[in-house]
Amino acid sequence: MSDRNELALIDWIRLKAKHAVGLQVGIGDDAAVWQVGGKSLLLTTDMLMENVDFLLSEAPASLIGRKAMAVNLSDIAAMAGKPLVALVAVALPKGCGFEFARELHEGMQAIAEEFDVTIIGGDTNAWDQPLVVTVTLLGEASERGAVTRSGAKPGDWLFVTGPLGGSIRGKHMSFKPRIREAIELQKSVNLHAMIDVSDGLSADLHHILDESGVGATLVTDSIPITEAAKQMGDSRSPLEHALSDGEDFELLFSCSPDDGRKLLSGVCTVPVHLVGEINAEKAARLQWPDGTITSLARFGWEHSF
Repeated sequence: MSDRNELALIDWIRLKAKHAVGLQVGIGDDAAVWQVGGKSLLLTTDMLMENVDFLLSEAPASLIGRKAMAVNLSDIAAMAGKPLVALVAVALPKGCGFEFARELHEGMQAIAEEFDVTIIGGDTNAWDQPLVVTVTLLGEASERGAVTRSGAKPGDWLFVTGPLGGSIRGKHMSFKPRIREAIELQKSVNLHAMIDVSDGLSADLHHILDESGVGATLVTDSIPITEAAKQMGDSRSPLEHALSDGEDFELLFSCSPDDGRKLLSGVCTVPVHLVGEINAEKAARLQWPDGTITSLARFGWEHSF
């Protein structure tokens, strides 16, 4: 892995960051957790950029706005929290027009209202560069507390909430944040660790393993794969797409085997797929149908500088 990539920069910033009074979870998770007035508030922000996260030639303004809000909602879902209010900052390309800007905000507003989120402020600018949209979302942890990336334990079972791969065929713009699913799962069982699959199953699993100080084994023929991934038609296999494509925004989580059995027995209505197990040894592996075990590299979406 390059020492000049996104993860290296985040690690450097994390080392330099000072502790704030009331901060329970800082840099290194899907959202920060800040204790204020007896409540655990969740704070997250994401920046979406034209030609990186979307193409104006392929997506209407409303869908771009929807995605900008939805990726933040997915971060709150990863903490099993409830979203509350949002701030929106937009850098509009000069000449895009008032109707484009209005449609962009209508897309954000529609999905915000779907999850009872109020847009309470922000900033709008125009420049001679591509479209950039940044949403900052404030939420609240449940009474059981925020689910972080750092709680996975050896012996835990690993689950995902839906099939993976091939999101570039449309899901990356139209996915449904798993807010309600996360809340129901946390009410039903004790979730040890959780993350939303935004960078790819492999990369996001490694995030949990790094923060929890554990390893894991994924069972290849148990990983649910989308039809889109099976129809990509390139040099990569459907499994490789499921492991690395990212932007599926399903939830990857761990819980005890007892709680895992409850979920598989239908104790809650959320569909889940058992994909592997947490190990004490700090390594990520794949188990193939013939019993062969191979290492699982960290691969998926990553910014390089």
